[in-house]
Amino acid sequence: MSNQKGQHFLLSSGSRTLSLKEIFKMTDKQAFETFKKFRWKDTDGIPVCPHCGLVDHHWILASKQFRCKSCKKKFSVTSGTIFAHRKLPLQDYLGAIAIMTNGAKGYSMIQLSKDLNVQYKTAFVLAHKIREALMNHRNESQMNGEIEIDGTYIGGKIKPENHKDDRIDRRKLENMNGKERVIISIRERFTDKRKGAKRTLTFMAKTENQSDVKAIVERFISRQAVIHADESPAYDLLHAKYKVKRVNHSLNYVDLKINTSINQAESFFSRLKRAYYGQHHHFGINYLAYYANEMAYREDFRRVDNKSICYDILFKALNSPVSPEMCGYWQGDKRK
Repeated sequence: MSNQKGQHFLLSSGSRTLSLKEIFKMTDKQAFETFKKFRWKDTDGIPVCPHCGLVDHHWILASKQFRCKSCKKKFSVTSGTIFAHRKLPLQDYLGAIAIMTNGAKGYSMIQLSKDLNVQYKTAFVLAHKIREALMNHRNESQMNGEIEIDGTYIGGKIKPENHKDDRIDRRKLENMNGKERVIISIRERFTDKRKGAKRTLTFMAKTENQSDVKAIVERFISRQAVIHADESPAYDLLHAKYKVKRVNHSLNYVDLKINTSINQAESFFSRLKRAYYGQHHHFGINYLAYYANEMAYREDFRRVDNKSICYDILFKALNSPVSPEMCGYWQGDKRK
């Protein structure tokens, strides 16, 4: 196992799935020990005081909190993490991660609230905290080799009028509600093309434009890479610094003459759109980047077993700081 940013847990033995029955049959002690193991992995589950950094067998209180032997301050297994100030049992947090992991095309928060028997508000905040942890730990090192880049537009369209005569062309910019955004994805292919892509990064912008594309590519793609793109003018500037292969979709989807396509990027957008239409039905602009990154994580880990993914997400959550946006979210919208 590894605790480095962007890497994941691979289980070498035992069950390859983490069933909900297994989680919800956990005793409080078992769930507590599981959280200790992933919160303080470097010390083999021995608590580390988040206030002064002392590593020791601190006093454990009846409330399952610890008191530091040095600074005498109290802390818990979730203090200073994305799950700080929790009110649910630890089993419910494990259950939420396992439930979301099992959803191949995402998981709606209404369904999560029913599965956990909690309010929608609780499930909403919990799910977004998990997405925030995934964003905090995504691998942002430069990509190399064969790279595909593309963009897709989400949202912005108004509802059609009831009567046919009152309807307008919803594709025109003047008839949109200003909430349309583009998700730009870059995908690094495996050397063996039959395996598809191995890493995905997503970015949100207002439009698919040359300025944003140039900034993304220069930051996240190596100069030695070969970039595959479509005929959009947003990618014209890349020819100055990179080797770029273009495919004209008005003529074909795969250009066999120069051996280029962006099918892997299109494949990712298919998964993202299925989550949009089939699970969530709507992505708020404030959270669109988190949804896109969640689907990129699912795409990159599609060949990893669910148990490893579940524990990887738990590790990322317990090693993410308190959320500045979702902590106390329903006490006041901090995004305004």
